[in-house]
Amino acid sequence: MSKKINLRPLDDRVVVEPVEAEEVTAGGIVLPDSAKERPQRGTVLALGPGKLLDNGQRGPLSVAVGDEVIYGKYAGTDIEVDGREVKILRESDVLAKVVT
Repeated sequence: MSKKINLRPLDDRVVVEPVEAEEVTAGGIVLPDSAKERPQRGTVLALGPGKLLDNGQRGPLSVAVGDEVIYGKYAGTDIEVDGREVKILRESDVLAKVVT
């Protein structure tokens, strides 16, 4: 499926597509839906223009489209766009970029 999304976030918000939760543990135990952890990792799909600063300039964002990020467990708002579950977060809710 294409990673492009028809959504433009405002200010310092980012749209993230969460990775799927693990369905089987390392030991081979199959987890029911109720026992799965909420994903805290995802791929950035879209970015806003940046936070509006006091001097009228836009502050640059620290993440880019395609980056894999880690965010807070209960951060952001979950929505469905184009049949996909995505999360809209403020840049401050992103805790780290995954560097490979």
